[in-house]
Amino acid sequence: MIGYLKGKVIYISAESSIIEVGGVGYEVYCSASAFSSMAEGRECEVYTYLQVSEQNGVQLYGFSSMQEKAMFLKLISVSGVGPKGGIAILSQMSVNDVALAIATGDIKALSSVKGLGKKTAEKIIVELRDRVNAPQGVSAGPVPPVGVSRDDEDAVVALISLGFTRAESEKAVARAKADGAKNVEDVIRLALKGM
Repeated sequence: MIGYLKGKVIYISAESSIIEVGGVGYEVYCSASAFSSMAEGRECEVYTYLQVSEQNGVQLYGFSSMQEKAMFLKLISVSGVGPKGGIAILSQMSVNDVALAIATGDIKALSSVKGLGKKTAEKIIVELRDRVNAPQGVSAGPVPPVGVSRDDEDAVVALISLGFTRAESEKAVARAKADGAKNVEDVIRLALKGM
């Protein structure tokens, strides 16, 4: 596994750079912040992720910091977000902005990334909400009111993200629970039917 490179930049294109380390040129697909510290003919250092796949072969992705690489690994763990999607997100948003969008459920901010749809943005938020820490001083989203379960609050938040108000969402979730829905998916499905 190649986790870090330090060497001379010998070529930069729109998507990648070639970094010479010990006489070997590594082609690295970089985030915008990694690119910003590079200039042809100068030394650079990048933290890297090596992807091996049947479809694309072997590709190396580069990041300006370990925090950026860690966020990239979290993003690509979401089904539907590949390495190129992860690089696109981190090229258009800082690590803190991505963490803030996930922690606060800001679908609009994530879906503003070129090539990232609303459904994928929602999936990123749902799957990473518990694995991403909000930047310091920022609340990690709504805390369920006393007496409301985390699953019910998740269902309410999902409905709000679809454009319904909190009041409408809470009433719909209560109706769905009264109709016998047990898990979050059933609650959301029944709530949507009743709206």
